[in-house]
Amino acid sequence: MKKLIFILALLTFSTQAQTARGVKIGYIDMEYILEKVPDYAEAINQLEQKAQKWKQEIEVKKTEITKLKDGLKTERVLLTKELIEEREEEIAYLEKELLEYQEKRFGPKGDLIIQKTVLIKPIQDQIFTIVQDVAEQRKYDFIFDKSSDLTMLFAAQKYDISDFVVKKLTASQKREEMSKKQLKALEAKEALEEGLEENPAFTERQRLLDEKKAAREKLIEERKLATEQKKADAAEKRKKLLEERDAKKNGTVIEKEVIADSTNTKEVNNKEVLEGVDKKPTPAEIRQKAIDERNRKLEERKKAIEEKKKKLAEEKEAAKKAKEQKTEIENKN
Repeated sequence: MKKLIFILALLTFSTQAQTARGVKIGYIDMEYILEKVPDYAEAINQLEQKAQKWKQEIEVKKTEITKLKDGLKTERVLLTKELIEEREEEIAYLEKELLEYQEKRFGPKGDLIIQKTVLIKPIQDQIFTIVQDVAEQRKYDFIFDKSSDLTMLFAAQKYDISDFVVKKLTASQKREEMSKKQLKALEAKEALEEGLEENPAFTERQRLLDEKKAAREKLIEERKLATEQKKADAAEKRKKLLEERDAKKNGTVIEKEVIADSTNTKEVNNKEVLEGVDKKPTPAEIRQKAIDERNRKLEERKKAIEEKKKKLAEEKEAAKKAKEQKTEIENKN
């Protein structure tokens, strides 16, 4: 009934306010925000560890009571009435003690609820403060909590400011570790972002500026790459010219050697050498030609040496035969 009265009053106020200006309404999801806060996650983790320890203690007590019940059931026929009553009283006392312990730890006013409240309250207070600041800055008339008891039959996503609250909360925690200079820069950045969100025209203008900046940076990068390519091409051209110059020098020397050898051996035609010079052979062709020429000369020298050795052997054999003939004649005489 109270909820209905509150909603009717809200609708009445909204109708009256709309005559002057549009009503601005937003909402948050407290559970979602808390999940995004590292301090809350750490606190819940610590609390969960305590809860697990309490549950283990409860299980130990339950096991002890179960053993006593089973023992009594087994030994009942052997025990006197007084001992049975004494055992039953002990079990009842332990069961009562277990219920009290469960209530103490997990009851509506138990340690789990109390410690959770103690851990969460500072974070919730901080969130409420941020929500109030956001409401004042952005001129909100109402901000609801989606996860509270207030029933929200429908809520458009565009009115959800939970992510913005998380952002402000994270920035607030960072402020405590920042210097004055860093804090000032952060505030300026936040002011700019808030201005972008509140002013569509400014957002569009900023978008165009960002696009121009990106295009300018792209053009500078392309020019830089073109300049580097020109430098690389120039370096390659210089390298090629030096190689051609060196090849030309080496080719001239080789050609002179070839001409000299052709004069001595009468096997190389001067006209072909001159034509070879006019054609400007490549360094590889010049080197190959020089190698072939050297191989040819080595082959000729090898052949000449073989012929000389053969001639000396023949002369030596002829001298030996002549000497033997002479000795033979002298022996006859």
